[in-house]
Amino acid sequence: MKLSVPGRVTGAAVIAVAALLTTSAIADAAPARVAAAPDIPVANVKAHLTQLQSIATANGGNRAHGRAGYKASLDYVKAQLDAAGFTTTIQQFTASSRVGYNLIADWPGGDANQVVMAGSHLDSVSSGAGINDNGSGSAALLEAALTVSRTQFQPTKHLRFAWWGAEELGMIGSRNYVNGLTTANRAKISGYLNFDMIGSPNPGYFVYDDDPAIEKTLKDFYAGIGVATEIETEGDGRSDHAPFKSAGIPVGGVFTGASSTKSAAQAAKWGGTAGQSFDRCYHSSCDTTSNINDTALNRNSDALAYAVWELSE
Repeated sequence: MKLSVPGRVTGAAVIAVAALLTTSAIADAAPARVAAAPDIPVANVKAHLTQLQSIATANGGNRAHGRAGYKASLDYVKAQLDAAGFTTTIQQFTASSRVGYNLIADWPGGDANQVVMAGSHLDSVSSGAGINDNGSGSAALLEAALTVSRTQFQPTKHLRFAWWGAEELGMIGSRNYVNGLTTANRAKISGYLNFDMIGSPNPGYFVYDDDPAIEKTLKDFYAGIGVATEIETEGDGRSDHAPFKSAGIPVGGVFTGASSTKSAAQAAKWGGTAGQSFDRCYHSSCDTTSNINDTALNRNSDALAYAVWELSE
């Protein structure tokens, strides 16, 4: 909280008393916030999406597990994080006879016994560039991490970001990561935030209801900008939060919808077109940079940053 400065007073005794009262108030007050969550520039997020699209175009039209486009995507993200001062680690695994990779990025500082993680899958399906699924989550996560660096954010808890491989084959990369953690290291993760498809062209605003504290944090953000939300059900157990949840780690996240159809009530609430899927290009070749709703991408990028800042303080 921010303490106000009292009006001008005179007299040494009065000043001394005021000083004692102020000291007592500070001691009794709630801990001061470390920093306000920033506004994530959507133009920067879209610039990352343009890079992912270019990578896919140059590598057979996709960024799928075990393909050159995936490795090039990982190299792009890693280079950005390395330059920003993160400690990055590449984890290698094998799935479907192809080599895959996770990218883990730790921000120096914070309590290593209280880790807040945020992640997204970086791979696409083989049929397309995967710009909404899941370039959108990956690009927003990258820009949030770069904002941590630009602002030199120093939260109480330790921050860790992750880009997962082979999600499209059944959460292989994230499962590999969680299974490789010791019991002690699992216990250190106070929460995992997942961002998979956050810029659907006919968007909904869905919040995971797996952990009450994380759910409330995200709902508070949307309430603050006047956007109604619904509980996420379409992706239950189908994205990278699932291995964390199975391991007993609190999870949460946001989602804008995939192949499910937007109802008339949802269209009245959020805009868009009733009777059409949230993402008509889901797992298709048309999931390109033209398959993104900028408003949804902007709002959800800010929601991502808000949750990371709030939950790590």
